[in-house]
Amino acid sequence: MPQWHRRAALAAIAACSFCVATAPAFAQKEFPSKPIMLVVTYPPGGPTDAMARTLAAALKTSLGQPVVVENRAGAGGNIGAEVVARAEPDGYTLMFGTSAPLAINVSLYRKINYDPVKSFAPVIQIGQLPNVLVVNPSVPAKNVQELIAYGRAHPGKLSYASSGNGASSHLAGVLFNNLAGTDFQHVPYKGTGPALNDLLGGQVSMTFTDVLTALPFIKSGKVRALGVTTRSRSQALPDVPTVAEQGVAGFDVSVFFGVVAPAGTPPEVIRKLNRAFADALQQPEVRKTLLGQGLEFAPATTPEQLGGFVKSEVSKWRSVVQKSGAQLD
Repeated sequence: MPQWHRRAALAAIAACSFCVATAPAFAQKEFPSKPIMLVVTYPPGGPTDAMARTLAAALKTSLGQPVVVENRAGAGGNIGAEVVARAEPDGYTLMFGTSAPLAINVSLYRKINYDPVKSFAPVIQIGQLPNVLVVNPSVPAKNVQELIAYGRAHPGKLSYASSGNGASSHLAGVLFNNLAGTDFQHVPYKGTGPALNDLLGGQVSMTFTDVLTALPFIKSGKVRALGVTTRSRSQALPDVPTVAEQGVAGFDVSVFFGVVAPAGTPPEVIRKLNRAFADALQQPEVRKTLLGQGLEFAPATTPEQLGGFVKSEVSKWRSVVQKSGAQLD
């Protein structure tokens, strides 16, 4: 082959090699290049939906693309969680998850089609919605220790309402009985509203409910707050001590919120999403709105922190669910 032919052939091969090597770089668009779907596993109008929409509106500035909230309610959050677990792991489908699909349901339901640890890549923990133990004013207890003493002196007399079998308000009572050595009787209702109505009417003695719901009834004196259920005191009820600091060591119950993506989502995409959510959480108007919605912000916001927290919550609630005997289909 003449020398000039050889040079031409080598040049052609080099050009083709360059095209092959650089094609993916040109084809691959920078994330995100289209709208992102944020799945909420509950119906519109509740606190989870409100928080998700507050954050979604704030994310467009940092991501440059709209974040669209889609409600996929049903089966205690399992339907929405399954949608996200099966989605393409490209960062365009996320879940605004809560304690139920991310920690409790794996032990509560006989069968779910996802694993809260293995099926998701953690993005960021948003925070928690603290609960508070409230009693009807007819209960002669001004604090948790007096409640425990009264319950032990009158076995079987005190009852606690929940929003349903397997709900966090039910499992909070199971955990309390286990740690405090009490036998408060569980009375399940179909939702928080009916449970609160019977508490106000004196048909049940107490309930564990979120601070935001309980606050107006506490202020009006219709119920008495005995203890906040989280490790730290609530910003909304700073004068109410936690249940744990009143002698029930290890008691820590709240509804937590975290954002996850399908397992296998590229690390660089997770990092970009984490930064965007973290930036949104620092915006003064966003913080003010979320605080008004009852949120207590998470102390750490790395993906690794959420991943470790989910694992610990799955383990904690597994034993509580087993002791409760609750099982859902």
